[in-house]
Amino acid sequence: MIPGDGVGPEVIEQGLKVLAQASELFGFSYATTNFPFGSEHYLATGELLPDGQLDRFRSFDAILLGAIGDPRLPAGLVERGVIAAIRFGLDLYINLRPIKLYAERLCPIKGKTPADVDMVVVRENTEDLYTGMGGYFKRGTPDEVVIANQIFTRKGCERAVRYAFALAQARGKQKKLTLVDKANAIEVQSLWRRTVEEVARDYPDVAFDFAYIDAACMWMVKNPEGFDVIVTPNLFGDILTDLGAMVQGGMGIAASGNIHPGQVSLFEPIHGSAPKYKGRDVVSPIAAIAAVGMMLEYLGEKPAAQAIEAAIASLVSSERIPSLDASSGLGTAQIGAMVCDELARERMPAASAKRTT
Repeated sequence: MIPGDGVGPEVIEQGLKVLAQASELFGFSYATTNFPFGSEHYLATGELLPDGQLDRFRSFDAILLGAIGDPRLPAGLVERGVIAAIRFGLDLYINLRPIKLYAERLCPIKGKTPADVDMVVVRENTEDLYTGMGGYFKRGTPDEVVIANQIFTRKGCERAVRYAFALAQARGKQKKLTLVDKANAIEVQSLWRRTVEEVARDYPDVAFDFAYIDAACMWMVKNPEGFDVIVTPNLFGDILTDLGAMVQGGMGIAASGNIHPGQVSLFEPIHGSAPKYKGRDVVSPIAAIAAVGMMLEYLGEKPAAQAIEAAIASLVSSERIPSLDASSGLGTAQIGAMVCDELARERMPAASAKRTT
């Protein structure tokens, strides 16, 4: 666990309460180790990640992250030094972002219902402009030149595309994959299109199409029901998934997985550290709880993961949780307790049926 900065420790605390409840109800055990990495740790020690920490992370099954970031530090310093370092160092090449609406009232798009918003974005997570390849010339002068290289590899494209095809097949919904790129203006992105066309031969039951990033943003607002699984390069995925978070009701419910299949992977709510809300017990922990659910599914505890999602959906759709931001009128700990109680109720019918059998 890396509780991190701002409201991170508060939302992670509630996520752990739900994890403990799920453990008791579904009969699995777990152990946790806490790490201090983040802005406060950096300000106190000057350390981001110590030498050997990535190897230590590899000895775990998963990492649960609260939030990273602090306005007292240069923008991106700790984010690059902790989150990006983990993503790149552990080769977490899939960023998985479910976009699912649980209540029509939460969607800012008129007339869209939960039946219309149910997709997953597979964002390639270790290439593109995020590699940091490039630099400055005559920095700080009127003649300054900045170069940033957009990097794609066949390996990086193919493993993301294969993951996305397999996911579209396993979801069993539309069985449709959409590649979002900008190959009309950035010709090198044709690598993505060629990779999709080649990998598609191994998934004949999954349809595929292509969308340019600008059009995809428009369609996500106009016709979100047209998407099932989206696969996209790193930069476009970073932008598109925040749009998707708002379509599903806001950052307060959006969770993500940074995944290397079969290896230690990282799960987190995608909201920021929100330092202005720190210690006020007003921030929704739902995104962190959803991240716990994603983690459990990845670790093979699918019934528990499904029950956590069902508990969240029930509380949100019934308006017992009226909103997903700090204006809900509910405390952070109160929402955590509500999810634990609802999780127990979700479990009771199955347990009763089992006893009857």
